[in-house]
Amino acid sequence: MSDARSDIFARIREALKVKAPKPHLKTDANPGKTSTVAKPWLPDGGETADASLTILAEQLAKLKAVLIRVPDKAAAAKAVAELSAAKNWKKVAFHGHELLRPIAASLPCETWEADASFDKQRLEGCDAGITTCESIVAQLGSILVSSATSGGRALSVLPHVHVVVAEASQVVPDLGEALALAKARHGDQMPSMLSFITGPSRTGDIERILVLGAHGPKELYLVLIG
Repeated sequence: MSDARSDIFARIREALKVKAPKPHLKTDANPGKTSTVAKPWLPDGGETADASLTILAEQLAKLKAVLIRVPDKAAAAKAVAELSAAKNWKKVAFHGHELLRPIAASLPCETWEADASFDKQRLEGCDAGITTCESIVAQLGSILVSSATSGGRALSVLPHVHVVVAEASQVVPDLGEALALAKARHGDQMPSMLSFITGPSRTGDIERILVLGAHGPKELYLVLIG
């Protein structure tokens, strides 16, 4: 038993010294090598910013989330206002962030800064919730939100529609980059909640029939600036 234990710890020490390729890569990153890694279990996230944005758009479409690309903050406010009018929203809750306050002010409906005064019943009665995010993961089409960027834990969950407003610079290729960015931003004061949102809420538990909005928002919009 002691020999087996020593062997296990020796392998762990070796693994800590030798850098392994990212699990989504199909070939060795080292120049001159042609050996392949085992079948990738995560898609590629893109080697450049443009490639990551292309992959992100493809992933969001597969997830039935809507991507709205806009050139600047004024265009973002206009896009959300048009969405609000088209959907006939009556009440919208938003995270009290400098990026979102001008957007909320442009909406043709009642708005409420949710993290200023939390009210679960009021949140459930809102047509939409608007938040920022920590980052956006291209390889999975996932949006990383936290209690620091989404107005607490409930704003991204309770309203029927979730709208995320972010800068194109927040798009990262993979999960590792997203978590590293959050760590760099918050240091030892990490938010009490980190959550990856991958498309609208869904379930297929009953007869394998996909149902959107089962345990959260049934519509997800990403308004990407830049």
